[in-house]
Amino acid sequence: MAHANVANPQVLDIYRTLDADGADTAASVIMKLRGETCDIDCLYCYEKRKEAPGGARISDEQVRRLGEIFGERPLAIELHGGEPLTVGKEHMATLLRQLAAQPTVVRVSIQTNALALDTEWLDLFDSCYPGIRIGISLDGDASGNAWRVDYGGEPVYTRVAAALELLAARGRHAGIIAAVTPAVLGRAEAVIDHLASFSAVNAVNFAPCFDSSIRRSTATAARRTPASRVLQQHAVSEPSGPAWAVTPDEYAEFVLAAGVRWVSAGHFRRIKLEPIVSTIRRIRGLESGFCHFNNLKCDHVFTLYPDGRFGSCDELPWPAAHLARLGEVDAERDIRAAQRRSPLLAQLHVLAAKCASCDYRETCGGGCLATRVRFHDESRSDDVYCAYRMRLVDGVASMLALPGDAGAARCQTLRWRPRAVNQMRDVNGFLARWDDPHARRQPATLLRSPYGNINTVGLPGTHEADDLDPAHPQWDQAIEPGARTLVEIATDSWGCVTYDSCEGHAYDGVDIEPRIRQLGILPRNRTEYRSVAAALCRVATVAERLLPTDVRLVIGRTDLTCESTGQNHSVMDVRLEPAQSGCWRGYFAQLDVASETVAAAMLSTRPATTNECACESETRRPAC
Repeated sequence: MAHANVANPQVLDIYRTLDADGADTAASVIMKLRGETCDIDCLYCYEKRKEAPGGARISDEQVRRLGEIFGERPLAIELHGGEPLTVGKEHMATLLRQLAAQPTVVRVSIQTNALALDTEWLDLFDSCYPGIRIGISLDGDASGNAWRVDYGGEPVYTRVAAALELLAARGRHAGIIAAVTPAVLGRAEAVIDHLASFSAVNAVNFAPCFDSSIRRSTATAARRTPASRVLQQHAVSEPSGPAWAVTPDEYAEFVLAAGVRWVSAGHFRRIKLEPIVSTIRRIRGLESGFCHFNNLKCDHVFTLYPDGRFGSCDELPWPAAHLARLGEVDAERDIRAAQRRSPLLAQLHVLAAKCASCDYRETCGGGCLATRVRFHDESRSDDVYCAYRMRLVDGVASMLALPGDAGAARCQTLRWRPRAVNQMRDVNGFLARWDDPHARRQPATLLRSPYGNINTVGLPGTHEADDLDPAHPQWDQAIEPGARTLVEIATDSWGCVTYDSCEGHAYDGVDIEPRIRQLGILPRNRTEYRSVAAALCRVATVAERLLPTDVRLVIGRTDLTCESTGQNHSVMDVRLEPAQSGCWRGYFAQLDVASETVAAAMLSTRPATTNECACESETRRPAC
């Protein structure tokens, strides 16, 4: 079965294949040094759920073969498990020396529970691979680590905390992977504060336990069932899934609350917080090295087990993710051929194709396809996962507009809607003129296209328009008639600055994408932004029940870039969009009625009345 939609460039933006790349693009290889063998027995461990035999060790010969197979392609290696330190110091030294000798290995990291970490291990790392990155699994504070226990069912938190103190004493740093379970829900601020209290911690990645489909405990080969597995059996007896599982909505709200605290407490100065940082980078148009946010996903991530099994990302379901035995692979071309034959990877490409028409494609990056395929297999849809990703983007966009404002991050009405081009020559000068009726104003060039566009060239489509304010003598002529009512309410009744407006254009007979009706608001400062955003949320709450069926109201957050300074200004757009993508005929037929509905809702509220948005009230918790 071949990969689907490989030639579609929009799909490749989400999910690239090895076939689509040159040899200079890095591949990641997760080495399960001891398979699922571990010296503790975390109840939620996904590796042990695979019930693959452990005990063996990846050899230095297997490590050498990887370099030969991938040729000149750069390799990022992650030493993983189970628990990688269970290979022992002597064997670890051999593996690290082999990795250090390979010129194509550009990065080596180790993910450990840190229970065995001591000065001898750190000396070994310094000697054999000084640049190794250390990742430690720790789910926040002691309460948050309730699911991380030894085989006797006893918590291991204090031993991991001691290892972090040892790292600090040695001047070393570590990144933390923290599983988000019900043990931390509602305590995001305390959890991020606790992790930040360890001076060795320089990164935190909150990983969700989306395990609602787990219905049985992990099998054990021991004659006597360990206490940890008894605890696990009790945890999976819930009809809604295991007691450690969280929903995508719960995870999103936890991460956003942690992000707000990360900003307000100043933790951002020292600690990289994921998935917040990658979301910020994508919102700002920057790349991220996190595979959930870039296109180097499951075709660029591989897993090697001690018995020679070689496959895709370890988070994908096995054995479906298995590609080949390492001994059966002579070169990268054999891996590519196995990928093309994989029904699982073909399914991932189908899921990636869904992203092509999504408003969040550029910022979300498609998310974790391994997680999406699990949701899809369970319910025939990954919509609930996609909704969480949208919520994450919207919440982080609010954090950028109003840093540290928990109320703004809780709003589920304002959505991130970037414009392809959104620039103004001098934003600060425009704001100064708006509030100074005596300021000098230059004559504007106002030309009208046959389709009603008013801009400097008199053509349909998106073109430059002069930036006018209500005191400008040509203000009235610059406003397209269909948008006039909304503009007047925003400027006269609300006292806002409008930076743009459009009445919407069908462009019948012209090969140009139709334009929606929208109004752009440029807050003067963060205080005004907060009050206007809350008011627009209340407007949406009132209007959404009254809008005609073919039109929806979206309150969009975006950035306005000042050309003279390069600074981004947080702005908001009142957007009347087609209720269904591409259904323009019904949209334009009902647009004026929809616009009147929104105008009436705007007249019924004011930004100054309260800073509480509808999402913060006790009577409404919208699902967006």
